[in-house]
Amino acid sequence: MDTPACPADPLTPWLTRVSVGTRHLRGPAPSPADLLRMTEAALRAPDHAGLVPFRFAVVRDGARERLGALFERVALAQGKAPEQALRDRARATDPPLLVAVIARIDAGHPLATVHEQWIALGGALSNFLTAAHAMGYGGKMLSGSKVRAQAVMSAFCRPGESLVGWMVLGTPQGQGQPKFHKPRADAVLTDWVAPGDTPAQ
Repeated sequence: MDTPACPADPLTPWLTRVSVGTRHLRGPAPSPADLLRMTEAALRAPDHAGLVPFRFAVVRDGARERLGALFERVALAQGKAPEQALRDRARATDPPLLVAVIARIDAGHPLATVHEQWIALGGALSNFLTAAHAMGYGGKMLSGSKVRAQAVMSAFCRPGESLVGWMVLGTPQGQGQPKFHKPRADAVLTDWVAPGDTPAQ
């Protein structure tokens, strides 16, 4: 997809991005070249010690059907009704494209703590989705109980890895709306007051 013209406000992609669910996504999905650009953006996230504690796995075309079949089997094994199992299957087959987010956390690293590595992963995820939005695509991060199912984890994860969830990506139909109310910026950005000091009036 062609990248939209540069907006007058360079922060527009960050200030206008919203999550776009599967039912509001259609093809075309991001191309391999588009996905590489999004990944390059993800790799620019702050990352103490440069560990890159994440990787992405693309699920496209026929692989979505195979993942859907896995979701259905897992749902049935969990005791879900056949109708619910079919809905679980559709969570893989309905999106134009999925990207699994896989964590590679080194709990024993001498410099980067575990929480810093998770922050790096979250920053990468945010950069990826914002890049997708800037390129004209929509997307959303999904997780749920399937992430913890052994059969699903084994299908994606190598030793020492954990499955975080999936990004669903495609071309948005219409303008998405924020799901949750966001506070004003000045409610979360304040001056630090040292213990014993009097806050400025």
